[in-house]
Amino acid sequence: MRKRSSATQTAEQRSDTDAGSLLDSDPELKQRPSRGTAEPPAGGCRGPEEQRVMGKPFRRLSVMGKLKRAFLWILVFYISIPFIIKLCPSIQAKLVFLNFVKLPYFIDLKRPFDLGLNHTHNYYLDPEEGARVGVWHTVPAHMWKEAQDRGRDWFDSTFSSAHPVILYLHGNGGTRGGDHRVQLYKVLSSSGYHVVTFDYRGWGDSDGTPSESVMTSDSLFIYDQLKQHLNKTPLYIWGHSLGTGVATNLVRRLCERGTPPDALILESPFTNIREEAKSHPFSMVYRFLPGFDWFFLDAITANNIRFASDENVNHISCPLLILHAEDDGVVPFHLGKKLYDLAAQSSSLAGHKVQFVPFHSSLGYRHKFIYRSPELPNILSDFLGTAPPVEH
Repeated sequence: MRKRSSATQTAEQRSDTDAGSLLDSDPELKQRPSRGTAEPPAGGCRGPEEQRVMGKPFRRLSVMGKLKRAFLWILVFYISIPFIIKLCPSIQAKLVFLNFVKLPYFIDLKRPFDLGLNHTHNYYLDPEEGARVGVWHTVPAHMWKEAQDRGRDWFDSTFSSAHPVILYLHGNGGTRGGDHRVQLYKVLSSSGYHVVTFDYRGWGDSDGTPSESVMTSDSLFIYDQLKQHLNKTPLYIWGHSLGTGVATNLVRRLCERGTPPDALILESPFTNIREEAKSHPFSMVYRFLPGFDWFFLDAITANNIRFASDENVNHISCPLLILHAEDDGVVPFHLGKKLYDLAAQSSSLAGHKVQFVPFHSSLGYRHKFIYRSPELPNILSDFLGTAPPVEH
């Protein structure tokens, strides 16, 4: 092998010397590992796997912190609700009436035929000057062909027939066009009844603001309007849920003035609004806390809301039928049964037919589906003494 020249050796030595000088002058380069070194430098960056393992505790702490924050906000909200209602009792009134919940949305109450009520007429009455309420009159189903394109005069003239009339008083929330209400109108209409229903002031397309006294006076006004068109045709009053409280208020006033209706039918009734509020699912998270009555129930009383059906039955003198489903989750079954027990002992109802019809929980009728019972038409005809429904 040929020996390298002295010039080449000198250049290589100079290169090594320069590299050594560069390492000495740059600490980072001096500490950088040579290629092929597996050991990571002390204090250097860790690999992805090590980062994942080391990051877990921090993420865990972050999730726990969020849960604690969320729990704190829920606790603050839970504690503040009773104080807000106590300071603003009008909120409690809105929760009782729920008139701002206009379910179902996007329906035109002027067009009941859109809901399958092609034998129903929509019109408006004024219980007081400047207060308009919307009314529906559904004729018996066999008249549906004659009812097409007819006006109010024709519908009023049908009251002269021998078919009984039911004034239906609906409960809170929704409108006269609520689905379960419409389905009941159809059942009653198919059974040969006229059905007249309306939205109290503050509900649906009716004017005004709701209150117990206004709901009762509106009902009395509609009742008197109907009586003007009836001769000896029976007129029954049907109340559902909160409407049962309105119905007993109305019938008490009618009985006290000596013009009782031909019968009163209460579907899913309660005894009084305080007992109902205490049993309602919405109160479940508060009802066992100290001060529940003071915070919630006294706020209802402050709004002059009582719906004292348990008191009213002592001033009612007409046949009374109570319908209640055992699986009712809104108005507990025991409240309807309690009202019946009080009515059965009422001296004013002595000599009048008082009947309680329970619907077994296995049927699944709950709070507003009693209309589904195939036995309902016969229950009504047996109680009211009317002819059983005839298919047309």
